Amino acid sequence: MSEFFKAELKDRFLEYALERNDYFEVQTLYDEFLRPNYSLDYAQKLVKDIKDYDRELLDVMGGNGSDIFMLASTPATQDFLDEGGFMHLYVKEEEKWDTFLSHLSSTPKLTKTEKKLLKRDNPDLKREKFMLFGLIGAVAVSFLFTVISIFNETFLKPEYVPADEFQRKMNQLQEQYILENERLKQELRESQRVLDSLGK
Repeated sequence: MSEFFKAELKDRFLEYALERNDYFEVQTLYDEFLRPNYSLDYAQKLVKDIKDYDRELLDVMGGNGSDIFMLASTPATQDFLDEGGFMHLYVKEEEKWDTFLSHLSSTPKLTKTEKKLLKRDNPDLKREKFMLFGLIGAVAVSFLFTVISIFNETFLKPEYVPADEFQRKMNQLQEQYILENERLKQELRESQRVLDSLGK
């Protein structure tokens, strides 16, 4: 539970005590303000916090095995609430913290123009932008190659050669190979003859 909500609950406890002209059990506060989300112990803790702050704010009696069993308002209750109660104390405390933290902050706040200049001149930011654009470029190129590959496989069908055409081309290549082989043998014989005649 936040401190704001605790302060508000304590003020409500005091206001409720003022509305009553008699003693009442802490159980009544629990039933009125905290049931079912919190426990009776929590209600007793809040009453104890009130007593720890100022013993004159509530008249508390123990009983039934508990230090805080019955309670009633006192003349100081009304005065305290007239001064703002626990909510006023909470606000004052928050203002103190805000003032303290603003004094702690020694760096002055930058104007929008100064922030823009810092962002523009920051080398880390430039490097990160460069890396980001490089990464985006690499992903885009990879995506393009994938799309082109899918397009080629889908729409550009490979050329199929019929079996008889393939056999005819193979025979043609074989004949060319035999002819080329014979020509090379002839040239080899001719070269050998020339070499032999030179050797004599």
